[in-house]
Amino acid sequence: MKQLTTSSRALFYLFALLCVSMPFAAHASTAAEIDAKVNAALSRLKAEVPGSTKVLAEAKGVLVFAEVIKAGFVIAGEGGEGALRIGGKTSGYYSIFSGSVGFQAGGQKRDIIMVFLDADALKQFRDSDGWKAGVDGNVTLIDVGASGTIDTATLKKPIVAFMVGQKGLMAGISLDGSKITRLER
Repeated sequence: MKQLTTSSRALFYLFALLCVSMPFAAHASTAAEIDAKVNAALSRLKAEVPGSTKVLAEAKGVLVFAEVIKAGFVIAGEGGEGALRIGGKTSGYYSIFSGSVGFQAGGQKRDIIMVFLDADALKQFRDSDGWKAGVDGNVTLIDVGASGTIDTATLKKPIVAFMVGQKGLMAGISLDGSKITRLER
């Protein structure tokens, strides 16, 4: 069996990434659809994570991506749309996308809720032209301990995130490298 050349492999990976990312770009939701999904995601968070209501009350802003889809085989893509809420009101619409290559297979749908606990971190996010998690701002995933409570030490971080409503099978939970872009509505 002949080995693929480096350029052939690169073309294969590019083609596979495009195939995986096409479903994410194909559907653009209306503002009303995004708002309805955001409301549902926040309700799921409050139902699934004890103490999350208190975290949301302390937030300077909450960025919610409802029903984010991640799928792939070796090459995976993840994407969705959401809204930034400040004071309980939508202040903008955003998309999230990330791609990865590695040992992975499957598909998953989940809600990603990023809580800005620091006004400066929120300002930096809002002032950016395109924001990358782990590069432009560190996002700490909230881990609910065995006691079912949120680790209060984590709440001292400027940006924390919850992932709830997971359906499907796919290993690996991370936001690092996720590109978040403001949508024009």
